[in-house]
Amino acid sequence: MLRLAGARLLDEKDYPAVRSLLATDPVGSCMVSARVELAGLAPWRLGGELWGTDGRRRGTSGLSGLCFAGPNLIPLRGNAAALRSFADRALRRPRACSSLVGPADQVLGLWDELGAEWGPAREVRPEQPLMALDTRPSVRPEETVRPVRPEELDVYFPAAVAMFREEVGVDPRLGDGGAGYRARVSELIAAGRAFARFERGEVVFKAEIGAMSDTVGQIQGVWVHPRHRGAGLGAAGTAAVADRLVRGFGRIASLYVNSYNAPALAAYRRVGFREVGRYATVLF
Repeated sequence: MLRLAGARLLDEKDYPAVRSLLATDPVGSCMVSARVELAGLAPWRLGGELWGTDGRRRGTSGLSGLCFAGPNLIPLRGNAAALRSFADRALRRPRACSSLVGPADQVLGLWDELGAEWGPAREVRPEQPLMALDTRPSVRPEETVRPVRPEELDVYFPAAVAMFREEVGVDPRLGDGGAGYRARVSELIAAGRAFARFERGEVVFKAEIGAMSDTVGQIQGVWVHPRHRGAGLGAAGTAAVADRLVRGFGRIASLYVNSYNAPALAAYRRVGFREVGRYATVLF
């Protein structure tokens, strides 16, 4: 018989069980795995909290549900009862996250529980194929795509802002003049995880490796300058970043994309990415 209690705040004692659960879906859990591997479970190091629900079945114990609550709310595992308990815990405080994101069934199930209090959302994206590549790309990588240098931040940053506005629908400079977003972009550059092709002092292609766990790296922020679209640069540039992940960093390359973005889906499939799951995002 299965018994589920309410969601509880996980701590270092739960680390083995958390790692075991995350390992069952390394691509889908990459965003959370990267944080846990680096920081453990203490909220002040993790940059958020990990909530879990406990299950008991025929004498075996372990986590039956898992949710990260930080800048984003990321439910990774849980049945309907677990999602209700995550919602109950989330509703004890004002909403601080900018989005819900993660496996589609988890995100949409949690949003069903939260929508009455947190809605309306600015946008719900219910169908986002989660894709992965663990071999050489099928498309020849664009050789001119390279890591961005720290001194190129001022040239790179406008392209990052343009990408964010197109993808998310808001300007990341609102509120603090862009200081927070600029700091995040600067961190990615310093870590060697921002890539671009430059022409005449202008970015014509960009992409970043956002979350990177021990086994998976998640590509984000893929953008081609409007004047250069339709010429295959998106596929070749993404192939260059994926190749760096697979052969350079020894990781599986992953990304997720909106299902309505047919050109991007076609480009990623040409590169060799295959669909391994479905994500959903709720934007506030």
